[in-house]
Amino acid sequence: MDQGVEITLYSDISEISEADWNACACPEVAEGARALDPFTTHRFLGALEASGSVGPGTGWDARHLVAKIEGRVIGVAPLYVKSHSQGEYVFDHGWADAFERAGGRYYPKLQCAVPFTPVTGRRLLVLPGLEEVGRTALLTGMAQIAEGAGVSSVHMTFCTQPEMEAAADAGWLARIGQQFHWINRGYASFDDFLGDLSSRKRKALRKERARAQAFGGQIVQLTGDDIRPEHWDAFWTFYQDTGSRKWGRPYLTRAFFDALHEMRDDVLLVLALRDGNPIAGALNLIGHEALFGRYWGCIEDHPYLHFELCYHQAVDWAIAHGLQRVEAGAQGEHKLARGYLPVPTYSAHWIAHEGLRRAVADYLEGERAAVDEDIEVLNEMGPFRSNREP
Repeated sequence: MDQGVEITLYSDISEISEADWNACACPEVAEGARALDPFTTHRFLGALEASGSVGPGTGWDARHLVAKIEGRVIGVAPLYVKSHSQGEYVFDHGWADAFERAGGRYYPKLQCAVPFTPVTGRRLLVLPGLEEVGRTALLTGMAQIAEGAGVSSVHMTFCTQPEMEAAADAGWLARIGQQFHWINRGYASFDDFLGDLSSRKRKALRKERARAQAFGGQIVQLTGDDIRPEHWDAFWTFYQDTGSRKWGRPYLTRAFFDALHEMRDDVLLVLALRDGNPIAGALNLIGHEALFGRYWGCIEDHPYLHFELCYHQAVDWAIAHGLQRVEAGAQGEHKLARGYLPVPTYSAHWIAHEGLRRAVADYLEGERAAVDEDIEVLNEMGPFRSNREP
């Protein structure tokens, strides 16, 4: 590491100046714009910690990195000590099982990520103009900390492609996954978007939306002061139901949703109401260029209502507000028929043990080829008319 760079670890983001963190994470906010990535802002990561969603007893213990030159913060990275692999969405359970069967100790490990958030964004948060020195300092710092602490590995997940490539140049292992994103091609309306689809898919989506909207109530899109505290009471019920079925227990605490209320200008809450009472909902965060779908839940089951609230309403809102894309979370090939196309996601992995590193490298080489092929095939299967590039 450059001798002029000082690396410090912090176990609570509140110990780091919000101005210093955001100058690296979201410099566009200083110019009056929304954050490109609302998940790496000081207030979002702080809400996770203050609400007890991460921290002691959760298996996510903060060790945020700060890089300084002559006392000036030039880079930061959200970093956690992990005692399990839950809430990451880039799966390494097989690596852990194999290593421990061979007599190794996989946990604890270090995770450079936003907890519970499978959204691509910068992980090496560096002041504009200092990308090379800042990335090098943070990557080197993470590896040195891992070696010094005797942990098995460091995982930088849902990072950008340039960050993955920079890490690979530093000896980390590169990994590629996939998600489904909706891309706005200058559409003026949802019907304009439908016009890009094949006739059969267009008819199917119109039928699907009509069926969903006939559930016997109304659908509302709420943001800012239109979101009231009682809406979070309803959404907490939805979230608990979904979380208990997907993960065994919800990751987020009730207090986290109270904290979200304080950042409601960056939240889009889509609710299905029956007699004025919420019976289903989808939670999105709003970025400068994208709408990020995060959570969904319901207390009544209705055909296609999930697709309407999570996907179609998100597209409606993105078109109306000129956003470039909708990112609707991890996995889900069912999104393909609804106009969400596969895109690659990236991560990088530093592994201390030579034997484990070699085995994982072999696995990732085959996985990358399979993902590339899968993305190509899925694009060919997409719902768009054949006379236009999907």
